[in-house]
Amino acid sequence: MCHSDHGHNHDCLVQDLIELGVETGDILFIHSSFKSLGQVEGGAGTVVEALESAVGENGTVLMPSFNLVENDLRMSSWDLEASPSTVGWLTEFFRRMKGTVRSDHYSHSVAARGHRAEWFTQDHRAQEGMISPWDRPPWGRTYGSKSPMLRAYGEGGKVLMLGVDYKSSTYMHVVEVTHWNALLAGNSEAEYFWIDRFKLGEYWDSLQRSRLGKVGNSDCRLFPIRDFVDSCTEAVKSEPAKFFKWWKP
Repeated sequence: MCHSDHGHNHDCLVQDLIELGVETGDILFIHSSFKSLGQVEGGAGTVVEALESAVGENGTVLMPSFNLVENDLRMSSWDLEASPSTVGWLTEFFRRMKGTVRSDHYSHSVAARGHRAEWFTQDHRAQEGMISPWDRPPWGRTYGSKSPMLRAYGEGGKVLMLGVDYKSSTYMHVVEVTHWNALLAGNSEAEYFWIDRFKLGEYWDSLQRSRLGKVGNSDCRLFPIRDFVDSCTEAVKSEPAKFFKWWKP
């Protein structure tokens, strides 16, 4: 890890990302704590530029830009262009950058930059694929087959957890939704299954399929989305009581 007197610079962040396992052409879905990086020369803009440099011109960078205000206000407050991201400073900075595009979903919007950013974000209103507790008309399936998160799953994307723990891993919801839809196939009244993210995260860590390392000062994990979702869904199916959470978030 290297840095200047003004903090971590662009080149050093790119070097850290490559050493972690980020590759040219990658589709990266990023959960982040900007503060965890330490001092960065040029601030959040440098971090985004480093991510874009690491994936190259054929790569795509995605971040949640969720509108997680009070449930009763999410639909009435939603504005695709103006509603701020509520899941961290870096995600809001990313959303507001010129050239960033954003999916149209009242609560679980995703923002993207790069080669296929438009494609990942353009069909979030589609009524296709798995249902979830967050589906509200006229918006589409939150984690449906044309949602940004499921498209990243289908296209071989990776999750980069940048200085955060599994509480921030929204792909845990994808595991929940996948499990629930499988239950619904056999019982139309099956209840939604809320996962203990930390217990399931411990299970995933035990498989040792994540790349671990530092980006700036951040402790990071990098792992394939499909492997994570499929492996964790199978674990929940096999031992639901082990991963069940008795209260809703």
